[in-house]
Amino acid sequence: MHSSDAAGTPLNWDLYRTAVVDIRFGDRTLRVGPRPSGTVEGCFPAPAHGATIHVITAWNPLGRTAPADANARAQRLLLDDVRRQRLTWWPAQGGDVRGSHREESVAVVGLSDTAARDLGRRFGQDAVFAWTPRDWRVLACATGAVAAGGWAVSGADHARAGLAGPHELPRGFTYVCEDERGM
Repeated sequence: MHSSDAAGTPLNWDLYRTAVVDIRFGDRTLRVGPRPSGTVEGCFPAPAHGATIHVITAWNPLGRTAPADANARAQRLLLDDVRRQRLTWWPAQGGDVRGSHREESVAVVGLSDTAARDLGRRFGQDAVFAWTPRDWRVLACATGAVAAGGWAVSGADHARAGLAGPHELPRGFTYVCEDERGM
């Protein structure tokens, strides 16, 4: 993953760059994680219609662990804001690949990178994620810093059990694959 403006990155930047995100689309959960630039493994979810999916949380503002009730309250306020804007969204969780740290999040379609950063900043966040059919980016909320790279997607339920490879996706779900993107 390539970073630009490294001087303007948050303290936990390396943790954000290696984080994975589970997004729940109905009864299916997909795990997306970073890969080297130019790598796309798996299929981009069709419900996003090819638009950028931004992943934002309200948990642990300013990179400090907050009490569970404060995190839940902040996340409800974030969801209220997303609903008020009438954005398409899905429940998500971001965290480390081992699952030892997880934060409730929301995956949103309909925001620009600037608007996603602004929303993250309003909730005290260091960074938000941006996922497109071509790349996975970490966007610093307070600066223009970006870490960009490729991505891999798998069925999160299988990935947690250690069973899924990058192309073992849940059955019965529609994806936009490389041949459908014209790549």
